[in-house]
Amino acid sequence: MSSTNRQMWPLYAAGFTTAFGAHGIAANLGGFSSLLVLGGLLALYDGAEVLLKPLFGSLADRIGARPVLLGGLIAFALASAAYVAASALSDSLAWLWAARLGQGAAASAFSPSASALVARLNPAARHGRAFGSYGFWKSIGYTLGPLLGGVLVWAGGLSLLFVVLAVLGAAVTLWAFLVVPVMAPLPKARQTVLDLARRLTDPVFLAPTAALAAATAALSVGVGFLPVAGRTAGLGTIATGAAVSLLALAAAVVQPRAGRALDEGRLTTRAGLSAGMTVTVAGLLAAMLPGASEAPGASWVAGVLLGAVLIGVGTGLITPLGFAALAANTPQERLGQTMGSAELGRELGDAGGPLLVAGVATLTTLVYGFAALAVVIAALGWFVAVASRRSRPVSG
Repeated sequence: MSSTNRQMWPLYAAGFTTAFGAHGIAANLGGFSSLLVLGGLLALYDGAEVLLKPLFGSLADRIGARPVLLGGLIAFALASAAYVAASALSDSLAWLWAARLGQGAAASAFSPSASALVARLNPAARHGRAFGSYGFWKSIGYTLGPLLGGVLVWAGGLSLLFVVLAVLGAAVTLWAFLVVPVMAPLPKARQTVLDLARRLTDPVFLAPTAALAAATAALSVGVGFLPVAGRTAGLGTIATGAAVSLLALAAAVVQPRAGRALDEGRLTTRAGLSAGMTVTVAGLLAAMLPGASEAPGASWVAGVLLGAVLIGVGTGLITPLGFAALAANTPQERLGQTMGSAELGRELGDAGGPLLVAGVATLTTLVYGFAALAVVIAALGWFVAVASRRSRPVSG
């Protein structure tokens, strides 16, 4: 194994940790009788990331990505361990709120730092493969989170799940400390607020970020609402869970292959992002099939499964290409800031997609909710196709 490959594995583990932590707990909070409390706990983790990722990304540029990565992982382990200790003394819900907030803030530090290190540790010719592999392990975290998290909660309650997260965070911290090299922050010219605004509104930033936001929105909607469509089709919980796992598996399988195709010149960023957006829209249209029939039948089941596969394939195409495009068009001394800002776009998609589908479905039906998101992603796909024609690097 080459030195670079060895140094990348702790970063893959960091990506797995944030995905596993977010979905492992979120999927096992259904015991709360109050939907308001449940919604708040679900939003707290993402809310912390929305507010803090750009700040920690900028900090990584200033002091180096490695210290921010290690600090975030340590904070994640401590927040998880603190809940275990506190819940042993009191069953107050306040401890869970504090733990989720702490985990979200910690992930805001180590997630964009890991992305920046992925870009710095690999030459531009390998960015596709590097981000494809990073995305693969995040997808594995998304897949195993609900499944393994459910087993842990069944065996020992939320406390056992938090124990595992504390140990995982500590283990990845030690691994990263030992393996990830010290990379001094690069010198950079002074940046004004106007310079930052100009860079973040440039199409070479907006196009891949819009694609990543669309992919995350579709992924979140697929995970949250395909099971609803499946239950309407008469599928049981095991079958609907399998459909969600199929979505995550498709995304995991496609990402490394898409990244490799980009590096080898068999796929361009513009063509790959456009294809990914098109396939994602097709997946949402397939998900409409169950509600388009008057009676449950084979078309309902086919719609759920086809929708899961296509959404997974589409998001699997978009994710590594989007991050590789951001890395290619960003000065290395601004990678943390760019990745943090792009992660903000993903978090907005993660929250906005389900809110759009839920809002439209409440007023009409789930079919129209899927259709509304399909229209939005199709519009974003047109913007990405036009804006991706610009390929000059963003100025520092």
